[in-house]
Amino acid sequence: MLFTFLNHQWTGFWRSRGKGGSIAVQVIMGLLILYVLACAFLVGIALETFMGKMLPGKEVTGLFNGLILYYFAIDFLMRLQLQELPTLSIVPYLHLNIRRAQLVNFLNIRALFSAFNLLPILLFFPFCLLRIQDTFGTAVCAIYIVSILSLTLFNNYLVLYVKRLSAASSRFVFTGLILLLLAGALEYFKVLSIGELSNKLFSFIALHPLTGLIFPLLAGLTFRINSIYLRNNLYLEELRSGEKKKSATDYPFLNQFGEVGTLAALEIKMILRNKRSKSTVSKGIIFVFYGLLFYKADLLANNNFGLMLFAAVFMTGNIILIYGQFMFGWQSAEFDGLMANKTNIRNFIKAKFLLFTLSSTLLTLVISLYGLISWKILIIQLAAYLYSIGIATVIVLYFATWNYKYIDLSKGSSFNWQGVGASSMLMSLPVILFPCAVYLPFHFQGSPYLGLGIVGALGLAGFLTRNFWVELLVKEFNKRKYKIAAGFRERS
Repeated sequence: MLFTFLNHQWTGFWRSRGKGGSIAVQVIMGLLILYVLACAFLVGIALETFMGKMLPGKEVTGLFNGLILYYFAIDFLMRLQLQELPTLSIVPYLHLNIRRAQLVNFLNIRALFSAFNLLPILLFFPFCLLRIQDTFGTAVCAIYIVSILSLTLFNNYLVLYVKRLSAASSRFVFTGLILLLLAGALEYFKVLSIGELSNKLFSFIALHPLTGLIFPLLAGLTFRINSIYLRNNLYLEELRSGEKKKSATDYPFLNQFGEVGTLAALEIKMILRNKRSKSTVSKGIIFVFYGLLFYKADLLANNNFGLMLFAAVFMTGNIILIYGQFMFGWQSAEFDGLMANKTNIRNFIKAKFLLFTLSSTLLTLVISLYGLISWKILIIQLAAYLYSIGIATVIVLYFATWNYKYIDLSKGSSFNWQGVGASSMLMSLPVILFPCAVYLPFHFQGSPYLGLGIVGALGLAGFLTRNFWVELLVKEFNKRKYKIAAGFRERS
C-alpha cells in the first residue's frame, strides 16, 4: 500500500499545473541540501580537530557529550520552523476499503524522508566511530549511535505532534512559546545548562551503557502518540464541516472597531486556518529569542545600543515584516470579489494597521521579560515598539501596493518562494536600517538615550498621524489596484 500511495502522489505531481517551476525549485533545493549534507559530513570527520582548536586544553569527549543534547535542542527549534508536515490527500481514500492504520503508517514513514534526519548521522557518527570506539569500546559506541538515532526520531515525531496540536489550537502555540522563553531564560542565566546536563548524562551512559536504551523508548513513545493522534483526527475536516457557522467576529474586543475590527478578525481567522499564513506567522515567533544573542552585558554597560536596537526592532515588528511582506497577497484568491463588493478600502487598510499594532503589542509584552536582565532593555524595546507601529507599518503597507504576486494559502512557507517579489525583498531594508540610521549619529555624539528618544518620538508621531498615512495609502492602492488584481490572476 505504501508504494501505491507514493505512485499516486508521483502521478499527481506530474499532472499538476506549473510542474516546470516545481521541478526547477526541487532541483535547486536538492543541490542545496546535498551541499549542506556534504558540509556536515566533513565537519563530522574533523569534529575532534575543530573542538580541540576552539577549546584547547579541554577533554574532547566531554565536549562532545555536552554538544549532543545542545544540538538536538537547536534541531528541535529549526524543525519547528522548517520541517513541513507530511501531507496526503486523505479524503479520496476514506471511503475506500483502506484501513486507517495504513494511511497513518504512510504519513509516519514519509516523515522520515527529511534532511534533518540525516544531519546528525553525518555529523556525529564519524566521531563515535573514530573516538568513542577507541576510548570506551564497541558496546559504548553502539549505544551512542543508537542514542543519537533515537534522539533524531524523537525530535522528528515530537515536532510533527507539536505542529499538529498547534494547527488544532492557537492556545497551544502561546503555551509552547512561554515554555521556550522559560527554557531560554534558564539557559541564559545559567540556572539550567543544556550542555552540562548533556555532558553528565552521556558520561553516565559511557559508564553504564544499558541506560542509553531510555532514548529508543522515548522515540517509540513519541511515534506512538503521534500515530494515535493521527488515527483519531483523520476525519477532523469532515467533522468540522458540520459545525455551526459562527459570527463574523469571534474576538469580542475587536467589535469596538466596527467594520475595521470585523475585517481584522476575518484576517486572523484566515491566518489560523491556512497553512501558508499560519506557518509564516509561527516563523516570526521564533525571533523573540534574538535578545539572547544581542542583549549582552558589555554592550549594556557601555550604553552601546545599536545592535540591541536592531534586534528590538526585529523582535517587536517581525510579524509586520514577515507576514506583511506578502500583503495584499494573502487575499489574492478572493481579491476580485473584494474589489467587486462594498468593502471600504480605507477600512480594509485600517484593518491591516490594527492587525499589525495588535501583533507588535503582543510581541512587545512577551519580550518585556528581557527587562529582567536590565531596565535599559525596556527603554530600547519601547523605542522599537513605537517605531514598529508608527513607521514600519506605513513602509510595509506602501510596498504592499507594489506586490502583484499570487499566494496559494494551502502550501507551507518553508523553502516556498511563491509570492516573493522585488517589493517584498526590498522593503525590509528601510524598515530595519532607518531606526539604526537615526540612532547612530546620537550614539557617536555620546547621547545614546537621546537617539532612542528620537526613534521613539518619530514612531509616536507616525502613530498619531495614522489617518494621514491611511489616506496616502488608499491613493497609492487605487492607482495600482487593477495591476494588483491582474497579477493575482496569474496563478501558474
